[in-house]
Amino acid sequence: MLMVIKETVKKLVPTRRKLIQLYFALLYNANLKGFAGGNIYKGNSKNLCVPGLNCYSCPGAVGACPLGSLQGAFSSDKSTVFYMGGILVLFGVLFGRLICGWACPFGLVQELFFKVKTPKLKKSAVTRALSFLKYALLVLFVFIIPIIYALRDVPLPAFCKYICPAGTFEGGIGLLSNKINESYFSMLGPIFTWKFALLISFVVGSVFVFRLFCRFFCPLGALYGLFNRFSVFGIRLDGDKCIHCGACVNKCKMDVRHVGDFECINCGECIGTCPTKAISWKGTSPVLRPNDIATDTATAQANTKGGKRLAVRCIAAALMLAVLIGAFVYYWQDSDTASSTDESSQSGDAVYGNQVGDTCYGYELELFDKDGITGETFDPTATGRVTVINFWGTWCTPCVNELPYFERIAEEYGDAVTVVAVHTSMAFTPAPEYVGKYYQSSPIVFVKDYTVDNSEGYYSTLGGRGTYPYTVILDSEGVIARIFLSSLTYDDLKESVDGIIANSK
Repeated sequence: MLMVIKETVKKLVPTRRKLIQLYFALLYNANLKGFAGGNIYKGNSKNLCVPGLNCYSCPGAVGACPLGSLQGAFSSDKSTVFYMGGILVLFGVLFGRLICGWACPFGLVQELFFKVKTPKLKKSAVTRALSFLKYALLVLFVFIIPIIYALRDVPLPAFCKYICPAGTFEGGIGLLSNKINESYFSMLGPIFTWKFALLISFVVGSVFVFRLFCRFFCPLGALYGLFNRFSVFGIRLDGDKCIHCGACVNKCKMDVRHVGDFECINCGECIGTCPTKAISWKGTSPVLRPNDIATDTATAQANTKGGKRLAVRCIAAALMLAVLIGAFVYYWQDSDTASSTDESSQSGDAVYGNQVGDTCYGYELELFDKDGITGETFDPTATGRVTVINFWGTWCTPCVNELPYFERIAEEYGDAVTVVAVHTSMAFTPAPEYVGKYYQSSPIVFVKDYTVDNSEGYYSTLGGRGTYPYTVILDSEGVIARIFLSSLTYDDLKESVDGIIANSK
């Protein structure tokens, strides 16, 4: 009976790799309220990076993607670059590609599709050659292109924008699948079509090729692979015991040349194939139990000796589940939607809201210039003229690309139109320098959004749902006349302003 109980507990304890992969996928995306509300969490934990490839824009994401953060860091100050570099080095030195094998949500997705019963493409000299492609993508799309654009003061996270299937799946589809975001469909263009086609290609390809994206295209895996040899945790090969039979390499579905090389994701499936027991875990054997390990009598006795390892696994599983449940509860209760408005402006018979036809909520926002916050405030609803309110950020490529259109409108219409550029409070540090460099004498009124409950207060109050740029145009009475949920052209902006001015006469 005791043995039956032990075996049952072993099956239930989430120490098998697939369950641990699922655990990390859920932990990275513990903001279940985001899936329900169709918006992006922007709380304090978003300042930290999770180890695996998990999109910042996923409605459930509670942390940042290390790859996306690294690309964005090139457009920030040096301290941010060193911070991101240090985080990635830390992850690499500790875990190497163990992260790929055990803690990457998109790796789990690929492995699940690979379980579909179809003929499989076996690894060969061709697939081994293709495995070098991800290193080229790492150099070109994560370093060269973002750095070139950063030197031009126009940030561009090239891999995230043009390739990343995890971003399309978690961020794009994650947001579009919620009915509340149906207006986002009007924002889709050629880039999304391209990335969606890539995602479908990677998913379908994963049915026939084990971890297609990880093996040939993932820059994060390429980066972590450089640390495999030195990582604290992972697979270890005892050279003195190895007889070079090749059983481990033949068992592995990745394009490894030997155990623990750059391509090894440290899944542990090779351990049981070694006839001389030359392969083992580095520092993780009490907790992790590899998949598909053939056990003889001696191995079984070692694994169950005194019940100690089972006890350790049970404790580890209990702690993991406790952390996961705690994260679910915390993020569900955490308020990430700004509801604060200037109540003093909500008097009279006007209908206040954030839809076309509603009287816009007012708020005194802080003005800033090249030297930072000036100490003065500005209420976009109190101008007495047509007012264009544009929500933007220096890190947002479409935002900075369209900002000249707003400056042109402000110049052409003079006292008839006020243009207010509301910079997000997130990553605000580069904003004064950017404005001083490009818009020092601009007629645009630059203000900073305020933060309430870990959210962008005025942006959220006026209907923003995590996507920038976002533009709201008011008539001279402060009533919302037009809303743009995406980038716009100068012609779109001018046509809208002309129409509003004509209707107010």
